[in-house]
Amino acid sequence: MANKANKPQLLVNGKRLDGRAFNELRPLKIEAAVLKNADGSAYLEWGNNKILAAVYGPIEAMPKHVADPAKAIIKCRYSMAPFSSVGEHSRSGPNRRAIEISKVTKEAFENVVMLNDFPGSEIDIFIEVLQSDGGTRAAGITAAAVALANAGIHMKDLIYAVSAGKIDGNIVLDFNMIEDNYSDSDMPMAISPRNNDVLLLQMDGHFTREELKKAMGMVIEAGKTITKLQKDALNEVYKKAEVKYEEGA
Repeated sequence: MANKANKPQLLVNGKRLDGRAFNELRPLKIEAAVLKNADGSAYLEWGNNKILAAVYGPIEAMPKHVADPAKAIIKCRYSMAPFSSVGEHSRSGPNRRAIEISKVTKEAFENVVMLNDFPGSEIDIFIEVLQSDGGTRAAGITAAAVALANAGIHMKDLIYAVSAGKIDGNIVLDFNMIEDNYSDSDMPMAISPRNNDVLLLQMDGHFTREELKKAMGMVIEAGKTITKLQKDALNEVYKKAEVKYEEGA
């Protein structure tokens, strides 16, 4: 979070600066199978965020000493393109933040990918932030889930992620960059929607028990919209394949 000494006014007449209600998502668009040479891929626009996710595998785990003969391993690389933001995270190459997000993303997917189905292999997840405006770890997880499904990787569920936080005592969903920088609290979450299991919860700031309950409820409610858009993106790939098959028949 940024220095709060020069904190801008984030709420005006009960609305956020971009006009959204407290529980309103930014516009979200998802497209699957956008990269020809990846086993699975997805492109996501979430507000002003633009995210590309690619999945390769299952392939032989390399180097061989990292292989697990009983199950697959997941490798994840989250990175921000140098041109994605004017902030400090636009530097080229991995930094502590990128390494941390790569780690928590990997751990979230280890809970849903059926690793025992692919012994001795690895599954590589790449998340590239092309344009950043807050909430990129949540957007990256949401895009990567679609890319994994597009690759045909066996999963128990199609997970999503989104943040909730607190501004001037109000619980607010899906922060953009300025809200993320100057909010009182921020809590990105990744959810497995089948049972609403929490696979990732990171907190910056403080919530009371009631505030935490409200924030989690807001995330789960928003997840219904996100999950539908994820499934719609995957279904569109199959529809296009059917059309091509019928045209070639």
